[in-house]
Amino acid sequence: MKRTTLAAIAFLVGMSLSAQIRFGNSPSNNNQMSDLEKNMQKLVMASFMINNFYVDSVDSKKLTEDAINGILSKLDPHSAYTNASDTKKFTEPLEGSFEGIGVQFNILEDTLLVIQPVPKGPSEKVGILAGDRIVSVADTAIAGVKMSREEIMHRLRGPKGTIARLGVVRRGIQDTLRFNVKRDRIPVNSVDAAYMVTPTIGLIRFNNFGQATHNEVVEAIKKLKGEGMQDLIIDLQQNSGGFLNAAAEIASEFLPKGDMIVYTKGRSVPNQEFRSSGGGCFQEGKVAVLIDEYSASAAEILSGAIQDQDRGIVVGRRSFGKGLVQRPFDMPDGSMIRLTTARYYTPSGRSIQKPYEKGKSLDYARDVINRYNKGELTNEDSIHFPDSLRYQTLRKGRTVYGGGGIMPDYFVPLDTTKYARCYRELSAKSVIINANLKYMDKNRKKLKKAYPSFEQFKKEFELPQEIVDDIFAEGEKQNIKPQDDEERQKTTDNIRRIVKGLVARDLWDMSEYFAIIYADDEVVRKAVELLQTE
Repeated sequence: MKRTTLAAIAFLVGMSLSAQIRFGNSPSNNNQMSDLEKNMQKLVMASFMINNFYVDSVDSKKLTEDAINGILSKLDPHSAYTNASDTKKFTEPLEGSFEGIGVQFNILEDTLLVIQPVPKGPSEKVGILAGDRIVSVADTAIAGVKMSREEIMHRLRGPKGTIARLGVVRRGIQDTLRFNVKRDRIPVNSVDAAYMVTPTIGLIRFNNFGQATHNEVVEAIKKLKGEGMQDLIIDLQQNSGGFLNAAAEIASEFLPKGDMIVYTKGRSVPNQEFRSSGGGCFQEGKVAVLIDEYSASAAEILSGAIQDQDRGIVVGRRSFGKGLVQRPFDMPDGSMIRLTTARYYTPSGRSIQKPYEKGKSLDYARDVINRYNKGELTNEDSIHFPDSLRYQTLRKGRTVYGGGGIMPDYFVPLDTTKYARCYRELSAKSVIINANLKYMDKNRKKLKKAYPSFEQFKKEFELPQEIVDDIFAEGEKQNIKPQDDEERQKTTDNIRRIVKGLVARDLWDMSEYFAIIYADDEVVRKAVELLQTE
C-alpha cells in the first residue's frame, strides 16, 4: 500500500470518526457499525479525550507512537513500528545508498580518522586521503569536543549537490587543509568479501539482501570465475536477511529455470510463488552455503532453496528461524509500520519459522541464548525435531526438517574456546581497534611500500611485538589482565591474527580482511574439505 493511500485512509477515517465524536451516535447508527469501525472509534475517542481533557499537557505524537507500539507488541515478534529517523537508518542499507561525502572512518581519541575514502567518491575526488583527520565541518569543530558518532554522521551527510566545508589535519603538514566536498549518492555495499580460498574455490560473503545485492553478487561471481573459480562458498553467517525478491534473484543464479525458490501464504494477501528465471551465472559448479544461529529471513530463503533443490550443501549451525514476511507501510510523516502479512515456505513445503507466543517478544529474543545453554550450538546430539516436521529434498529425497530454522547438512559446533577471555574484554573496550588505528596512522606509507601485493603481505607480515605489548599495557590500565601464561599466549595469538586482518582491510579492503581471519576458521575449512571431496 502506498503512502498516499494510507494518508487518504487516515484522513477519511479521522473525518468520519471526528464527526461521530462531535455529533454523537444514535443507537441505530451504532448497531450498523462493524466491530472494526467501533474499535477504531474507541481509539480516536480515547486520543481526543486525552488530548483535550487530561489534567496535564501531553505529547500527542509520543502517545500515538506508544499506542502503535503497544498494539504491535501483542502480535508476532517481527511486526514493528519505526519513527521517521529510525526508518531512514533502517532502509539505507537495504536501499543500497545514502547521500554524503563518501568516507569510511573511525573515531580515535575524539577525532574522526579516515580509514578509506570511497573509490571514485566525492572525498577522493577532492584529494582526501586515508589517514586524514577531519576536525571541522562548516567551521564547527567535531574533534576534541566529545561529539557523538551519530552527530558527526549527521553533519557529514546531506542532500546530494550540497557542499560540506571540511577542515582536515594531515600527518606531515602543519596547517589545517580546507576542502569543499560536494555531497553525492554513496553506495552501501552488501558484499563484504569475494576472494579465492583455494586456486579453484571462491568465497562470497554478504551481510544483507538489499536492492543492489543481486547485482553485487553477480559481479563478484564473475570476478572470481575470472580468477579460476570452479566451486563456490556462499557465506551467510550473521546475515540477518532483507528483501525476499533479492533472495529469489540470487537463488536464480544457481538453479535451473522453473525451480521453486520459495512461496508465501497469507490471510488477506494473494499467495505468491517465486521460481528460478534460469540462465544464471553459476549453474554448474558445486556450492556450499555457510549459516549460523544469526542467519535469518532472506538468508534462510536462499539456503533453504539450495538445500531443498539439492543444488548444494549447507554447513554450520541451525539458522535463526524467521519465516514471516513483513510488508512496509509508509506513514505520512516518514515513519513506517512493518507488518507481518504472510508466512513463507521452502520448496519442500517447510515453514522454518520457530515457535513464538504473541506478546512475548522477550522470550523469543532469548531463543539463541537458550540454544546455547541447552548445548545446541556446541553439540549436534542436543538437537531434536519431531517426525511431524520431517520433509524430503526434491531431487535426492534427503531428510530435512522444518519448524525452526534451516538445519545444516553438516554441523560445525561453535568454538567457545577460540577467543580468550582477556582478548574478548580488550576487544569490547576498543583497546585493540584503537591500537590498530594508531599503528596504521604512523605506518601506512611504510606498509604500502613494504607490501605492494596482498599475497606478499599475507605470507610475510607479522605484527611487531611492541604493538602487542602496548595492547596488554593499555589493558592493565583498565584492569584487563590474562589470568596465566596460557591465556596470555592465546590472547596474543588472537591479537596478532585480528590486527593483521585489520591492517589488511586498511591497506586494501574487506575481502583481504576475511582472507586473513578465515584462514583458520572451522566452518570455512569444513566447507572447503567437503567441496574438495564430494
